[in-house]
Amino acid sequence: QVELVESGGGLVQAGYSLRLSCVNSGRTLTNLAMGWFRQAPEKEREFVAAISWNGGYTIYADSVKGRFTISRDNARNPVYLQMDSLKPEDTAVYYCAAGPRPTLSGSYYSFEEYDYWGQGTQVTVSS
Repeated sequence: QVELVESGGGLVQAGYSLRLSCVNSGRTLTNLAMGWFRQAPEKEREFVAAISWNGGYTIYADSVKGRFTISRDNARNPVYLQMDSLKPEDTAVYYCAAGPRPTLSGSYYSFEEYDYWGQGTQVTVSS
């Protein structure tokens, strides 16, 4: 059973940092690719970052490259999204996603490839 729970969201000023965490309350996330997506009001859900099942491969959206870092600790379950130099345009609900298919397809950026989703955590960046 995979039940994803995100945490770490909040309200920060532009230029500050936040670290989001995603844990699986059911079992470890080993062997599952993990992704972070976000959705701002009146906008479509968009890809942010993803990491392979063993942490050996990461991919980022151009809008966050160099500012966000995705990582995982398979021994301890969590997947993290370190967000630095936050901008007001980063304001959104951030969702954690997991699934085996991105490993096979290579389509880490496509939300349709993920089978499991968390409820989301709000990130608000003020100017």
